[in-house]
This record gives sequence, structure tokens and C-alpha cells, in this order.
Amino acid sequence: MAGVQGAVLLLLAILEFASVTSGRLAFGLSTAGFFAAYGVVLMVAAVALWRRQGWSRGPVLITQLIFLGLAWNLREHVLVAIVLAVVALVVLAGMVSKDTLAALDGTTDADDADDDPDQPSASSD
Repeated sequence: MAGVQGAVLLLLAILEFASVTSGRLAFGLSTAGFFAAYGVVLMVAAVALWRRQGWSRGPVLITQLIFLGLAWNLREHVLVAIVLAVVALVVLAGMVSKDTLAALDGTTDADDADDDPDQPSASSD
């Protein structure tokens, strides 16, 4: 989902760049540049998540919090607000889940260690 969000930001950058006029040149270019840079960072973070690199969690979490704030600000546009909020909450739930944290830390789940026959048993017989 973070990769899709990054792609949407890149699309917004292209649309903003295409709508730049001489009357709003500086604002349009800076906005388009920001959306493009943020989209690239988010797509890189999504790839890093796929590769289980722990640093990528921060940019993705911050983005979801921003999207929740954006959803609140766009509450007059109900459908847009609901889509933003649902996507952000789904990604947040995934990012704070026990399995995700274990995968990004490079550790295994404690339950999986109990099932491993190569591991010595913790109980004494």
C-alpha cells in the first residue's frame, strides 16, 4: 500500500506540474517538487519494507499519520476522507503488528521457536 501511495504522490506531482501557470509558478513548482520527492521516498521505503529493512518503517508510519490528518481536513468530501482514513488505518495496523515488528527486527516469533525441532527444549525432563 505504501508503494501505491508513493505512486499516487508522483501522479499528483505530474498533475501539479502540468497545471503550473505564470501567476503561480513558484508555488506550483515547489508543490510539484515536494509531491515528487515525497512519492519517491515513499516508494523507496515500500521497497525497503519488502526487503525487511527496519529504517523504512518510520517514513511509512509518518505518512499514515499525515494521511489521517488529511482525511480529517477533507471530511467535507466524505468519500475521499473515508478512503484516506481506511487506507491509513490498514497500513498502520499492518505496521504495528507483532509479525511485522518481528520481521523488521530480524527476529522470529516466540511461538515459532517452540515448534522448531532443532532448538533445545526449555523444559527439563
